[in-house]
Amino acid sequence: MTRSPAPPAPAAVLAGGLLTMGVLHGVAPRPFDTLVPPWLPGSPRLWTYASGVAELAVGAAVAVPRTRRLGALAAAALFVAVFPANVQMAWDWRRRSWPWRAVAYGRLPLQAPMIAHALRVHRGAG
Repeated sequence: MTRSPAPPAPAAVLAGGLLTMGVLHGVAPRPFDTLVPPWLPGSPRLWTYASGVAELAVGAAVAVPRTRRLGALAAAALFVAVFPANVQMAWDWRRRSWPWRAVAYGRLPLQAPMIAHALRVHRGAG
């Protein structure tokens, strides 16, 4: 009888998501550029790369047990910090077809469980 593999630990899920998105910001920045709120100073590409680097750094911190507690707290803060980009996306996509609007609007409430997950990892790491 073969056992099913155990589901990934919450910290691994958090770190993996952050690292994946950080890499995507670097290798395919154009879609992320469009999410940068226009009121931020500087170029959208600068913000895309900066947020990608932040995701990589925070993801690496979550992946390492010694820095996991601080990394998970930083992840929660990062998820709060990027929320304006999700609002910008919802605003910009408000006239697109309904599937695209559903994606844009659906991202808004998903931020809360992501923050909660990061805070659970933070509590569990201490």
